[in-house]
Amino acid sequence: MSVLAASRPLDVPAVRTPDLPAIRRTLRAQIARLEAQLAPLVADDALPVTSPPREGPRLLSVGELERRRDALAVRLGEARARAAARSERNNDARRRLEAMLAAPERHRFERVSLAELGQPGCGTYAVRPRLGLIGMLAGWWEIKLSSGCPLAGAARPPSSRSGQ
Repeated sequence: MSVLAASRPLDVPAVRTPDLPAIRRTLRAQIARLEAQLAPLVADDALPVTSPPREGPRLLSVGELERRRDALAVRLGEARARAAARSERNNDARRRLEAMLAAPERHRFERVSLAELGQPGCGTYAVRPRLGLIGMLAGWWEIKLSSGCPLAGAARPPSSRSGQ
């Protein structure tokens, strides 16, 4: 029986050449998906977008497409980590604000900015005594939200210079 088995030809699968256009299509689709996931995270960070230098139109090799895909995957992971850390800081600030609103007397002179809460603007929530020194002595504390950013181009009164 072993003599018969040795006389039969081996079943070797035929070696097929890779379908490079299909591989490129798959890699380009993966790159497009990663870029679509990365775009909102980069926009939230307001970081400059870096891209490889342009060398003119050309067909990227499979290796170059794989390197771009892998680099995008790394950037996406880093951007997701930054977004998670930012979200955690915003949640911590929100919990501090809730505690301040619940018991202002326990959080005297504490401040939480809108930026810490992840909201636009320059406002700040601050625990202050009502009626100044009298309120501080009486234990009357309240939360105030500042009006926001100072005016950027506020006109200043002309300075009086002698000799003009």
